[in-house]
Amino acid sequence: MAIDQIDIDICTSLSAEEVSGSNPVTPPIYQTSLFTFPTFEKLVGALDDENKNILYSRGRNPTVAILENKLCALEQGEDCKVFASGMGAISSVFMGLLNQGDHVLFVNDIYGPTMQLADHLKGFGISHDRVSQNEAEDLEQFIKPNTKLIWLESPGTMKFEFVDLKKISEFAKAKGILTGIDNTWATPLFQKPITMGIDIVVHSCSKYIGGHSDTIAGAVISKKEIIEKIFYNAFLLNGAAAGPFDAWLLLRGLRTLPVRMSEHQSNAIDVINYLKDHEKIANIYYPDLSTDLKPKDKQLSGTSGLFSFDLVSGGYQEVSTFLNNLTRFKIGVSWGGFESLAISPNRGKNENQLSEIGFSTSMIRLSVGLENSQQLIADIDQALSKVIVSG
Repeated sequence: MAIDQIDIDICTSLSAEEVSGSNPVTPPIYQTSLFTFPTFEKLVGALDDENKNILYSRGRNPTVAILENKLCALEQGEDCKVFASGMGAISSVFMGLLNQGDHVLFVNDIYGPTMQLADHLKGFGISHDRVSQNEAEDLEQFIKPNTKLIWLESPGTMKFEFVDLKKISEFAKAKGILTGIDNTWATPLFQKPITMGIDIVVHSCSKYIGGHSDTIAGAVISKKEIIEKIFYNAFLLNGAAAGPFDAWLLLRGLRTLPVRMSEHQSNAIDVINYLKDHEKIANIYYPDLSTDLKPKDKQLSGTSGLFSFDLVSGGYQEVSTFLNNLTRFKIGVSWGGFESLAISPNRGKNENQLSEIGFSTSMIRLSVGLENSQQLIADIDQALSKVIVSG
């Protein structure tokens, strides 16, 4: 799918307003912990509004601010804060906006560490429930008087199923409930939840936004008043600030994001077209653009390189055989970099838990990188040839 020219301009441009005094091709790295002031009165004034003034890099830093402005523009939000990790971003949303006695409703399959955080927060009096993609059609029965936040992923983790963002946002707004989404899979190029009414968007910038597997960071984009509340209640106090060099690396990643996402999409589709007719493959989980949502309501303008599939049968042994015989695909966590990766949720001791949440014991996740797709297909083919399945 074509990427909007406006988004390409945001990713690649460096305006004179962003870096004053000269016009470097890349912005400078303000590798400093603090900034001084000509008078004490000016410092006091800056401290009174630390969310908008640059005085200490735990709060704001010029290099980080350039990245925040770009991510904010890409998501069409009002403000953005960049964090030291994706979980730093998610944690700050929960800790900055929720109080004892609040309830969170999780919709669709959610990133594992996010649910671990939710379980931890039960000890602080913040409860939660999770509903499946199918149950998302009727959220009314799951809402409680103390529901403060609906948190979702679409496409969801591992099975990449859709939920209707516009419908959920309209439902939540009518009840005065905030909505938030982890939009890492789609990137701001292929899905813009704020334009569909979602209040808060989070990214793990370590993935596609960075794109080179060399930095860890996260971002939150929302309205100014929400970001300000997160800034003072969680960002400053938790100390999960991204460093200026990490921000500089992410700005580098943004410059090639449109080109890389087009290639990730193309390579993934090539691999999927090979897999869909393979006798050892049972299911492929990938949110292609033939979704049941009507064209005018389509949430995605493109797709990324992350998807899962099931072997027709098997468990840990078959999954391990496949993964261990890959050569071009490397075995590792995370995704979204230039390299191709493979992993499985089957750890050998959790097959009952996988079945309970509707995941196959033979599920494998691929992150298709930027290598030649035919070479990747050949690697998958030879690895599958080593797997003995029944059925």
